[in-house]
Amino acid sequence: MAALTALSPTSRVEDRAASRPVPWHRMAWVTWRQHRAALGGVVAFLAVVSGYLWSTGLTLHHDYGSVLACRPVNSSVCFERTSGFNGIANFLSNGFILQVVPALVGAFLGAPILARELETGTFRYAWTQGLGRWRWTMAKLVGLGSVVVVLAGAMSLVISWYFQPYFGARNFSLSLAQVPSLAPGVFTVRGPAFAAWTLAAFAIGCLAGLLIRRVVPAIVTTLAVYAALAAAAGGLLRQHYATPLASTALKTFSTAWVLSQQWLVHGRPVSEGALDAALSHAGSNVAGKGGVPFSLAAWRYLAHHGFTRLTTYQPASRFWSFQLIETGWLLALSALCVTATVWLVRRRVA
Repeated sequence: MAALTALSPTSRVEDRAASRPVPWHRMAWVTWRQHRAALGGVVAFLAVVSGYLWSTGLTLHHDYGSVLACRPVNSSVCFERTSGFNGIANFLSNGFILQVVPALVGAFLGAPILARELETGTFRYAWTQGLGRWRWTMAKLVGLGSVVVVLAGAMSLVISWYFQPYFGARNFSLSLAQVPSLAPGVFTVRGPAFAAWTLAAFAIGCLAGLLIRRVVPAIVTTLAVYAALAAAAGGLLRQHYATPLASTALKTFSTAWVLSQQWLVHGRPVSEGALDAALSHAGSNVAGKGGVPFSLAAWRYLAHHGFTRLTTYQPASRFWSFQLIETGWLLALSALCVTATVWLVRRRVA
């Protein structure tokens, strides 16, 4: 029989050292080395967008100040200045185009993080280097997710500064372009909600990459899920964060998020045909175009003849409470996606 050779004390110490998990700070360094190109791309992308907003915002703020200082308000000079302000990057004024920023971060940074290694099979090698399944996943998700939140938070400050002229209290009287602070497009790109949306897109991308295990389909899935979630939040969910207010006052709701407006007679809705018939007896300076009232004179005329305009709206004063509500459920969704990703890695990935 062959003699068994006992392990020396030095060999046992080396084996125990080799079996110890890699420290978190070293795992963070490995994550940085692996994903520095993607992070660099995200930083460059956000820097370019922020730089454009900053340079355009300087012109926007300058022209807004010149319009406010212009006198008399109804002069041709003031009209030209107002038109110039309204024409500055008006494709950004509703905020919808900026909503693609979180989606792109989630799709091109979040989705490939796990999908690329699962698709190529290199994750098996990583697990033999003392990383382990869940530590490997957590190092990537928590580390990169934290960087994403910081970058998105910094960009939201630039976006909030850019949109300030559109929220001015005197915009409506000066016929300046105006956007309510609770408008679906602008609301999600300002404040902590923007960082929360970016983190949610990142977490959705990571989960999609784990489930699909292929980079390109995971990117497409992330974009589709984010678009559906944003549409549902803006079109269905957000307006119910608090009970909407209702008013029959004949005034403009220039700073509020108007959910619905309808004309009533004895508490019942009336058609545009009925409005057209009522306004047909009014003077040309009162009637609206195509039978739809658009001026205070037309509204007062209709009110004098028994019509009531009911407006349902969310006031601008609820902006920060809505921000906190939306940030809260987005953080919960992100935590759920991260938890599901880690659990699936530990239980199902092979």
